[in-house]
Amino acid sequence: MFSLPARLLCQQTRQLHSSRQNIFSCLALQLHQYEQYTTTMEKFGLPKRLQGSKPSVWNEYIALAMQYKPLNLGQGFPDELPPSYVTDALADIAHSDNPLLQQYTRGYGHVPLVQALSKLYSKLVGRDINPLSEILITSGAYESLYSSVMGHVDVGDEVIIIEPFFDCYEPMVKMAGGIPRFIALKPKISNTTITSADWVLNDAELEQLFNDKTKMIILNTPHNPIGKVFKREELERIAALCRKWNVLCLSDEVYEWMVYDDAQHIRICTLPGMWERTITVGSAGKTFSVTGWKIGWAYGPAALITNLQMVHQNSVYTCPTPIQEAVARGFELELKRLDAPECYFTSLPKALIVKRDFMAKFLADAGLKPTIPEGGYFMLADWSALGSKIDLSSEKDEYCDYRFTKWMTKNMGLQGIPPSAFYGDAHKNLGENFVRYCFIKKQENLEKAAELLKKWKS
Repeated sequence: MFSLPARLLCQQTRQLHSSRQNIFSCLALQLHQYEQYTTTMEKFGLPKRLQGSKPSVWNEYIALAMQYKPLNLGQGFPDELPPSYVTDALADIAHSDNPLLQQYTRGYGHVPLVQALSKLYSKLVGRDINPLSEILITSGAYESLYSSVMGHVDVGDEVIIIEPFFDCYEPMVKMAGGIPRFIALKPKISNTTITSADWVLNDAELEQLFNDKTKMIILNTPHNPIGKVFKREELERIAALCRKWNVLCLSDEVYEWMVYDDAQHIRICTLPGMWERTITVGSAGKTFSVTGWKIGWAYGPAALITNLQMVHQNSVYTCPTPIQEAVARGFELELKRLDAPECYFTSLPKALIVKRDFMAKFLADAGLKPTIPEGGYFMLADWSALGSKIDLSSEKDEYCDYRFTKWMTKNMGLQGIPPSAFYGDAHKNLGENFVRYCFIKKQENLEKAAELLKKWKS
């Protein structure tokens, strides 16, 4: 009785049919657009040389620190003012009436800086270093490492990396098309207080890694994160293998001035037959406690540095002139008092050893087992004895040290760094029982950390 008239029923059917056609057309258009988008994204996706790269531990833990605002003993930067003469120099340069100090400088390094470095390292390594051909100034030591790897490692070349390692080593090698080969430092004792000297390489295992395909070994001494300062006999074993297999040594020595107790920092380039096959990396950020300035350098024979210059000139090209000038002035001052007690290179480790010992004690008092470092400003501590005191099930990370450090950040307000981030996939389990803390911090902050752990223990 109340049905639609026939003329309207036909009209409704036509409208429904038209609507269906519109829907199908719309879906077809969307599918076509999606296929175009997918094709576009495939073309503009990550290049093969970068595929497999993962976000760094720093990005994750900086975000974690911003969210939970813990006492941050994880990242390796000082939280005290650097030497006043360095920052005063930068302020003076900023107001200088010399306009060229605000403009581009020499691409391979500001001349006053490379000259100062030449004076310093010529004395330290016992040979004249040409400031213009044997030193390259880079955007932090990070770029020195990058330019060294990209400038010397070719597709298929093998690179030996000592674990744990600063986390950029592996991705840089892969980006160059190289093949990382890993060998781990392992503590030779475990039932007493240990130092970084107790972490050693297995000589037979190391020897087996060298072959005709080996292009480079990356050495870090003083070591991050263990704090190991490689002894002469250890360096001589590495040098002998480099000479036997004609292998380049990339020696990361950014913590060269931070050496404690009776340890001695020996530059591997000074060993017989090693100058011509060693690139040594240094850092103004570590040397003068100005990590944000991002000035580093590499030195070595001109035949090796040329390759780094090629990478540098086609990427960074040149580093900030005012900062290079300020660093140069800092070195010029220190060169005049290099062997005096007031030299910053002498006074800094004296201040740090007090902080080191304070941290070692409060970590041990809390039930952790620290490795006492001979160099650098990091300390590894075994936290596994505390495992029964905390429930890490709320953290879903694969590795225990990630779960522990995140739990501590969120629940204790104390942040450290998980050392498994510094191992290749096959050996990450070796770092799971440890946490890395930094002790180049204000005493009041170290005391806060001690108090947090004391309250937690009680």
